[in-house]
Amino acid sequence: MCRVVDLQQAVLAKNEAAARILRTELTTRGTTVVNLLSSPGSGKTALLERELLLARERGVPAAALTADLATENDAERLARSGVPVKQILTDGLCHLEADMLARHLHNWLPEDTRLLFVENVGNLVCPASYDLGESLRVVLASVTEGEDKPLKYPTAFGLAHLVVVTKTDMAEPAAFDEAVFRSNVQQVNPGVEVVLTSVRSGEGAGCLLDRALSAAKGSAVHAPVMAQARA
Repeated sequence: MCRVVDLQQAVLAKNEAAARILRTELTTRGTTVVNLLSSPGSGKTALLERELLLARERGVPAAALTADLATENDAERLARSGVPVKQILTDGLCHLEADMLARHLHNWLPEDTRLLFVENVGNLVCPASYDLGESLRVVLASVTEGEDKPLKYPTAFGLAHLVVVTKTDMAEPAAFDEAVFRSNVQQVNPGVEVVLTSVRSGEGAGCLLDRALSAAKGSAVHAPVMAQARA
């Protein structure tokens, strides 16, 4: 058991070192990374497509990397926004790692990219422990997933700089209790902002883009208590 724990710690330490290097390199060139985490079916791709369209309309140089175990379906959807998009196939790996991200960015990312959105593998367990060199970590959950999602996945929600609720147009039929969800989020990540969105109704349009641009300008992001305890 000790060997397993030691190996996990070594892997995470190696990733953190790679993430620091990548963050420094991208920050130097003026690129801010936004890491998006969620369960499968949260509506993450639909929301990101809308935000990329808004970025293009506003003249914000943005790009997106999307990761899946198989198929390039999400990349094809995101490419409809007109911004540079690249698919990462993880061949069974349930998360992205910093050095993997760096390899895919090499000789691909346009020099003037201001915002790089990374759509992580649909999973709230494995990706939660891996820093990708992001400046903004966003965790998404749809109203159909239940108010107790933050309590079930405390690491994912506890390390988030921003929490986004999706598919709010379905809140009434799903009997979603917003107050309970917000309370559960605050239990694992006191003070983090919770944003409500719906691609269908247009609620919260541009919120993710605005928060990303704010981080890119150097505005302070939320400091999760869990992250401080780990430092």
